[in-house]
Amino acid sequence: MIKYALIVAGGKGLRMGSELPKQFLPIGGKPVLMRTLEAFYAYNLEIHIILVLPCSQQPYWAQLCEEHHFSLPHTVADGGETRFHSVKNGLAYVTTPGLVGVHDGVRPFVSQEVIARCYAMAAEKKAVIPVIDVVETVRHLQEEGSVTVSRDEYKLVQTPQVFDADLLKLAYEQPYTSFFTDDASVVEAMGTSVYLTEGNRENIKITTPFDLKIAAALLDSCLI
Repeated sequence: MIKYALIVAGGKGLRMGSELPKQFLPIGGKPVLMRTLEAFYAYNLEIHIILVLPCSQQPYWAQLCEEHHFSLPHTVADGGETRFHSVKNGLAYVTTPGLVGVHDGVRPFVSQEVIARCYAMAAEKKAVIPVIDVVETVRHLQEEGSVTVSRDEYKLVQTPQVFDADLLKLAYEQPYTSFFTDDASVVEAMGTSVYLTEGNRENIKITTPFDLKIAAALLDSCLI
């Protein structure tokens, strides 16, 4: 089966407080997005990477690739109005049968074990997402006040979320709703079950200046 990695990178850097979109910010001298693509090629040199970027950011990405001599093969697709529309645009480059892993462009520290397990499980289960335990106390907001709820009943969702290509393309034919916050929610809207597998806690989503500090520390620990 052909394996695809659909990397979605449409951030504007608002929460980062930077004019430079967060996916282009450097960690260890290299843009975050390049490290993300490298993670998937480290998993499988034959994987087909589809990078979804806003049209306005594509010339700068090309410039960065030239400056960093970044030559890993990938197809660039146009970003859409929302993440849903961006993924749908990227799926136009996917042929079936196959497996598609949709991954956040600002998650460069996904482990090889998690990537491999998600694709392996999706070959059988059709829809697989990595999750990690909630370690903080969780409170549920109510009309008046709030109450503590059992954290054992909740998981934090990561990417890559990996699906059978036919299934995912069919799911993205549905009309968009604001409820679609990730690919699993789109697939579940068709009544399809989504299976969970263990993620890795280092697989953070870099969205704030604090996240950048954590990313630099993670990178240093990987290089030791």
